[in-house]
Amino acid sequence: MTKISSLATATALASMLLMGSAFAQTAAPAAKDATKTEIKAPAEKKAEKPRTAESLECSKEADAKGLKGKERKKFRAECKKAAAAKPSK
Repeated sequence: MTKISSLATATALASMLLMGSAFAQTAAPAAKDATKTEIKAPAEKKAEKPRTAESLECSKEADAKGLKGKERKKFRAECKKAAAAKPSK
């Protein structure tokens, strides 16, 4: 009789410990999924605002110089400012 009650106690204790880890797991919040769907793909952003001829030309010059990252961004900003300051024909 003691062996059966000690087995039952051990089983109950083990199940309590295992149930604790099962209850500790939570589902992902729904808001996180909603923000992923609201993020627009790069192709969609391009469709919203077409690039100007000056922007494209500055990009080509940056490509020719092999610029990447911050240097490219800085070069393109200065190039577009210079193109905007130049009078159009």
